[in-house]
Amino acid sequence: MFDTVAVIGATGAVGTIILELLEKRNFPAGKYRLFSSKRSAGTQIQLAGKTITVEELTHDCFEGIDLVIASTPDDTAAEFLQSAVKAGAKVIDESGYWRMHPDVALVVPEINPEAALNAKGIIASPNCSTTQMVVAMKPLYDVSKIKRVVVSTYQATSGAGLQGKTDLKEGTQAALEGRDYKYTAFVHPVAFNAIPQIGGLKESGYTSEEMKMVYETRKIFGDESIMVCPTCVRIPVSNCHSESVLVETERPISVEEAKELFAKTPGITVVDDLANSQYPMPSTCDGSDDVFIGRIRKDLTNPNGLAFWCVSDNLRKGAATNAVQIAELLAANR
Repeated sequence: MFDTVAVIGATGAVGTIILELLEKRNFPAGKYRLFSSKRSAGTQIQLAGKTITVEELTHDCFEGIDLVIASTPDDTAAEFLQSAVKAGAKVIDESGYWRMHPDVALVVPEINPEAALNAKGIIASPNCSTTQMVVAMKPLYDVSKIKRVVVSTYQATSGAGLQGKTDLKEGTQAALEGRDYKYTAFVHPVAFNAIPQIGGLKESGYTSEEMKMVYETRKIFGDESIMVCPTCVRIPVSNCHSESVLVETERPISVEEAKELFAKTPGITVVDDLANSQYPMPSTCDGSDDVFIGRIRKDLTNPNGLAFWCVSDNLRKGAATNAVQIAELLAANR
């Protein structure tokens, strides 16, 4: 058990789900402290049968805290989380700031739990689009090393925060009524559209979101040889990211073997009955902690290729659930 657990960003979209999961899963904590920006400080939240007042995040607030779960923007993580480490806390960070730091573990518990257990200080949780893909890759990788991945993502507007969901709702209403709408979270209208850019321009014409999938996948598996070719697209869906994934393995994996591997993996649900129009969709996966896989089929161009469709709630397994699972892993090994 952790005597005192803190959640930073407790009033945000992901922070709210973290609190829900901690309570629902009976996380072993003696007590909780909740932190946010000055704007949200003073808010009262019901958690584990108690009313907790949200405190303002400062550098001096971490005394006596054993575990910190943080869901904040990158600049907040950069400024404050080292203060938590210096105060003696283990830190699980949802932001992108620390993920590729060489001294920080990047963890998906189903794949590299030992990295969390051996970590000192900050433990990073991966980007949402990376997380669901590597969970799907793991059972295949365990039986035949994956050489190459080609992935196209279809990412929900909730991935851009609360404003992203607002832009979708208000922008769609405006489009239906023939009105102009000033988008805040996106550089183009997302209503009735697909935007093939998430993040800024990086090397070789790829975006920052796409390069996260490249670098984070290699770090999580501890395998720099994995080749990843991503294309990340924002679509007019409120929640749940979808991905079309093509993997090339060292030896052929049949569709039947792949289905069996996926089906027996905790955290993965197979929905694959094309004849009866059964496959994962954002509308049916919303609110679940699992990664859903369907449309499993052989690559028509490569005998060692396997294609599948993958959907997951980006606010849950892509963010909150993964962080809580890391916390549970640490608690079980104290």
